[in-house]
Amino acid sequence: MKQLIRTPKDMGRAIREARKDQKLTQKELAVKSGVWQETISKLENGAASTKLETLFDLIAALDLEVLMQTRSKGETTDMDDLF
Repeated sequence: MKQLIRTPKDMGRAIREARKDQKLTQKELAVKSGVWQETISKLENGAASTKLETLFDLIAALDLEVLMQTRSKGETTDMDDLF
């Protein structure tokens, strides 16, 4: 799984996709990670207030890792992508 993540909403989407790929419910991920199911739901829906520690607990429970790199400056020809 490789995801471009630039916003809390992107992160939530990536967590949701990883959870579903592993056929886990939010409740099962909550048990596995020690994070409340309500918190997982909020994160998956783009909540920006999730603690970094909580995020890393979920990433570890999903057997994922974070890789940081210089932001890409891709070109676009679609006007909708500019705004």
